[in-house]
Amino acid sequence: PVTEHLSTTVPEIRIGTSGYSFPDWKGPFYPEGARDGEMLPHYATHFDCAEINVTYYRIPHASVFESMINKTDERFEFIVKVHKQVTHKRTDIEASMESLFTSLEPMAQSGRLKGLLAQFPYSFKNSKASRKHLIHLRKLTSDWPLFVEFRHASWTSVDAIYDFLKQMRIGYVNVDGPPLPNLLPRQNATTTDTAYVRFHGRNSETWWNAEKGDRYDYLYSSEQLSQWKEDVEAMPESVTKVYLFFNNCHHGQAAQNALQMKTLFSEDTS
Repeated sequence: PVTEHLSTTVPEIRIGTSGYSFPDWKGPFYPEGARDGEMLPHYATHFDCAEINVTYYRIPHASVFESMINKTDERFEFIVKVHKQVTHKRTDIEASMESLFTSLEPMAQSGRLKGLLAQFPYSFKNSKASRKHLIHLRKLTSDWPLFVEFRHASWTSVDAIYDFLKQMRIGYVNVDGPPLPNLLPRQNATTTDTAYVRFHGRNSETWWNAEKGDRYDYLYSSEQLSQWKEDVEAMPESVTKVYLFFNNCHHGQAAQNALQMKTLFSEDTS
């Protein structure tokens, strides 16, 4: 549910993209001919946070995370996505999480790992078994902030779900996606003192049909971004921090929209 209460305090706003290492960003965002190893330092000149999505597909060696730390300054923050073994296969998740934490040790020690993101598929619906899985995952993540993204609208059907997430200290991820049946509606819900929004684009035609194009090939308009700015500003006073991550990654559009969103918020302080 969209909160109507207008906050009188100003939370910390962090804006970035879901991943940063994309070959088709060379030209639209990165300089032409930029080397892969030069991407993160360039990215960090524009943004102060990033979602790390490579861990969804494979868990890299600890040296990879150490390199990320070395290529950014102490103000830069990371949110790391858990492996698909945890969210999609949902078997033997203990081993997967142990492997992830081992690799994340350099980032954790640096103090710049700010949370874990669990992105569940459309098939992960609100049920007793699903909630039991979340409870188990919350235990495995210990005291690290955990943010959970759902794709099926059954998670928004009853307010008790938000109470459950609050009790489990699990951050709810608001999703901006296409207006299709049973997908999550646009919300600015919060279950911890850190709010979270992921922007996937609103491609209704391609969301379920890859033959028609890239699901994430979408550029938000200034009006759409302004509407979200209003939603963020309407979050409750208990929110002290907001993460806004753009996942419309096709051809650098995520970076373009993230920069636009930064400008919108900076206008308030200029």
